[in-house]
Amino acid sequence: MENKKENIYETNALVSQYCEFQYGDAYLGVENFAKVCAQKAISYSASIPQRRALDLGCATGRASFELAKAFEYVSGVDYSQAFINIANDIQRDGCISYALNSEGDIKQCKEVCLKSLGLDEVGEKVEFFQGDACDLMPLLAEYDLVMATNLIDRLYEPKLFLKTIHTRINDYGYLILTSPYTWLEEYTAKEFWIGGYYDSEGNEVSTLEGLKEILNENFDLVNVEDVPFVIRETPRKYQYTLSQMSVWKRKER
Repeated sequence: MENKKENIYETNALVSQYCEFQYGDAYLGVENFAKVCAQKAISYSASIPQRRALDLGCATGRASFELAKAFEYVSGVDYSQAFINIANDIQRDGCISYALNSEGDIKQCKEVCLKSLGLDEVGEKVEFFQGDACDLMPLLAEYDLVMATNLIDRLYEPKLFLKTIHTRINDYGYLILTSPYTWLEEYTAKEFWIGGYYDSEGNEVSTLEGLKEILNENFDLVNVEDVPFVIRETPRKYQYTLSQMSVWKRKER
C-alpha cells in the first residue's frame, strides 16, 4: 500500500482492521483474501522452481507466510512501517493482539496466532522490509514470483513500477497483480493512471488494457480472474470488493 505524500495506513484503527482482514475471521462467506491470493500464486507458479517470492503491498504479512509454504524464501514489502512492525511482531512472537471496532467506543479484543493458521513452521523463511514499490532496494531481485496485492491503484507512479518490475523477475517467473482499480487522485495523480479514463478521442481505457500496453514487452498474459475480499469495519458494516487478478509470465531475455 503506497502513498508518497501521506501514509493513511499508520493509524491504530486501520492497523487493527488489516490485522483482522489478514488473520481474522471470514465474513459474508468470502475466504481469506491473502490466503487465497497466495494459494493461487503457488498454483500458477508450480511449473517453475519455487525458490524466491516477493510479496509487495504485504500489509501485516499473511500472504508472505502463506507463500513460504511453497517457496524457499519470501520477501514481504510494504510502504507502511506500522504494518511491517505487526508482521515482524507476529513472526517473532507467533501471536498478535489487536482491538476491533464494535459500537462507538466499544472495542473487541482479539488474539491470533500463526500456529492456529498452520503457519508456525514457515516464519524463518520470511523477511519483511519497509519499502517503496516505485523505488525498490537493489537487493530485492532474482525472484521466481512477484505478487503485488491491491497495490497499483495506490501507487504514486504505477507506470514506473510496471515498467521496471521485470528486472526483478527471473526468466519464466510470474508477476501476479490484484486490484479493484479504484483510481483516486488522492493516491495517484490522474496523469499517472494506467486506466479508468477516456483518451483524447473519447474512448474508454481500462486498466487491463493499460497493463497490457506496459507489460506485453516483457510478459505474456496467462489469465485474468476476479477475487473477492471483505474488510470488516464494525460487526454490522463491511466492505465487499472484487479485485481483478492478472497473471503474467516473464519472457526469456
